[in-house]
Amino acid sequence: MDESEIRRRLEPLRAEHRDLDAAIAALVESGQGDQLQIARLKKRKLKLRDEISLLEDQLIPDIIA
Repeated sequence: MDESEIRRRLEPLRAEHRDLDAAIAALVESGQGDQLQIARLKKRKLKLRDEISLLEDQLIPDIIA
């Protein structure tokens, strides 16, 4: 995967991560979301964060120390 492909892939992942953050906050605030639903959304959000981190790491060149 080249740099432009990685950057293209990062955008929708970041957007979904932000959307999940907003959805979790809204469910917690409203008190309407059950704990299982909130836990699933948080797990998905963490999975996205891991994927985003992996892709971002590919953009940073290795430094030989």
